[in-house]
Amino acid sequence: MTYCVAIKLDAGLVLLSDTRTNAGMDNISRYGKMHSWEVPQERAIVLLTAGNLSITQGVITRLEKQIEMTAVDPEVETILNADSMFRVAQIVGETMRQVQERHREGMEAQGTAFNATVLVGGQRKGGSLRLFLVYSAGNFIEATADTPFFQIGEHKYGKPILDRVITPQTPLEKAKLAACVSMDSTLRSNLSVGMPLDLAIIKTDSYEISERRRIEPDDKDFGRLSDAWSQALNSAFHDLPHVF
Repeated sequence: MTYCVAIKLDAGLVLLSDTRTNAGMDNISRYGKMHSWEVPQERAIVLLTAGNLSITQGVITRLEKQIEMTAVDPEVETILNADSMFRVAQIVGETMRQVQERHREGMEAQGTAFNATVLVGGQRKGGSLRLFLVYSAGNFIEATADTPFFQIGEHKYGKPILDRVITPQTPLEKAKLAACVSMDSTLRSNLSVGMPLDLAIIKTDSYEISERRRIEPDDKDFGRLSDAWSQALNSAFHDLPHVF
């Protein structure tokens, strides 16, 4: 399984994903679920994937193939020349449908789950910073001021902290902490989510990924954050009023 979270703020986007893929108790592997593209000073796009690995890898491969084809035919539409982030989300959704349809019959015959979801975030010059959640069927929804973050995969453990602290006005550094605490809570409660982690930041109107970091299991900063959060929770629990 997996856990990915993307937070859309006035100041930019915070994106975080784990790397564990679980196909059974004795078949655990590591695959990056964060995929990024940049056109300097023009656009930056990040995709986070969850669900059936063959489906999500198929989607990424097709998106890359479309980009390669522009070397021969510049008229081929891709996520790197689409005229809006909305159109980027449409292209990802259309690609999702194509991959799903190609593999549906065989996967259904084997009883294999083929659900997959993709978070699409970024900005192109002349447009606003946007974040979308693309479903298996290819349809999608967009993050709003009322719902400024999306999660895919094992999201339930990491949701409470985000619900309590994230608003569109949250500073990027605070949102980055919230995303990491959300991931830490998930890591502690679900064995199908695992390190290392991938973190990316896109600042509003920068049209670039301003920060990209791989967080390994022995990362001292993440360890300090995890310990501090555990201590804070323990202290808060013991300070609760005895009302019952």
